[in-house]
Amino acid sequence: MTLTVAPSQQILTPQLEIAGNRRLSGNLRVSGAKNSALVLMAASLLTEDQLRLRNVPPLTDIQGMGDILDSLGVKVRRNDESLEMHGSGLNQSAPPYELVNSLRASFFCIGPLLARLGIARVPLPGGCQIGTRPVVEHVKGLKALGAQVTIDHGVVSAVVPGRGHRLKGGRIHLDCPSVGATETLMMAAALAEGETVIENAALEPEVVDLAGLLLAMGAKVRGAGTPTITIVGVERLHGADYAVIPDRIEAGTFLLAAAITRSTLTVGPVITDHLGAVLTKLEEAGCKLAIDGTQVTISAEEIRSVDLRTQPFPGFPTDLQAPFMSLLATAKGTSVISENIFENRLQHVAELQRMGAAIRVQGSTAFVEGVSSLSGAPVQGSDLRASAAMVLAGLAAEGITTVQGLEYLDRGYADFEGKLNRVGAAIRRVG
Repeated sequence: MTLTVAPSQQILTPQLEIAGNRRLSGNLRVSGAKNSALVLMAASLLTEDQLRLRNVPPLTDIQGMGDILDSLGVKVRRNDESLEMHGSGLNQSAPPYELVNSLRASFFCIGPLLARLGIARVPLPGGCQIGTRPVVEHVKGLKALGAQVTIDHGVVSAVVPGRGHRLKGGRIHLDCPSVGATETLMMAAALAEGETVIENAALEPEVVDLAGLLLAMGAKVRGAGTPTITIVGVERLHGADYAVIPDRIEAGTFLLAAAITRSTLTVGPVITDHLGAVLTKLEEAGCKLAIDGTQVTISAEEIRSVDLRTQPFPGFPTDLQAPFMSLLATAKGTSVISENIFENRLQHVAELQRMGAAIRVQGSTAFVEGVSSLSGAPVQGSDLRASAAMVLAGLAAEGITTVQGLEYLDRGYADFEGKLNRVGAAIRRVG
């Protein structure tokens, strides 16, 4: 189907136009994990040597982190899907507000800056509409490592007192297993004097990926992927050449694209252990999965309702709640979805309702009664994953769906519409 826009129609806001109700087929390639790449980029602040990262997705968030590192004196060079970062010129401890305000991952810089320079001044993170992401665990942990930390006018200032300005190892118990706090404290502890133990640490694959990079740089880390991580600080870290893990959320989104269009697709590379809860729910919903190494082939004909609760890894990921809701809006029966991570992560419900979905919200729980078909409509993505959910709904809907909010989509999915078009979708970016 060919999409056309009348000459008199002037599209001011970039949007995707999707001709729905098409089957997909073929192979979809998964890019490197955005959430891992961002923190691995921050780790370049820990060494004077060159750090080369491979399998880095071309995303606006990646560009934003590169700009932040550049402002601090790190030389950043991109070559296709690899990044080379050289931290020998690090000469600033305070990234500018205008760069960090739109990228919450910028706060990762505080740990390595403090470890390397003994001082850091980083504005509180922004760039997210789905709820608060408090930094209290980061601050508490840095204080346990000997830093003096103050928060004033939205800026976190930290300094390591004493001669040498070197952090000291300590025992840190996180009240909640924050991924960001775990990663920040791992990087800070890598150059601290003595041993650091992080208890109730996050278990996410991105934490394990950071540990892999730190080990490649000469750090002493054990226990990543378990609730207790131990880091023995070293005096210096060296450069490394390291590949970012595949993006489990992008992989899950592509699997859901196959399911919502009742198609057969092969998606990879996928580390299936990173998607255990999602694969289980897809099978429970009636999808057939065939796993061959790092490739997953999914086939879907009839989708049944399922219940799911978002939880920290290894539970069902909050980042796939919205895309999975799009699928369940077309399932047989009534599904119950409970969002337990972020308080504002049901904003996509109203947009799905515009497309004919039958969804009722009570607090942080959505009751989704499947309908026989969705109808194309103009919709708006309110955050990164909600935008992806709108695209998935558009793939299955009757007629034309227009999706705005591409500034969110482009932060987390590389060439999203291009990849889907290559397997049979009809998506056009206009404006």
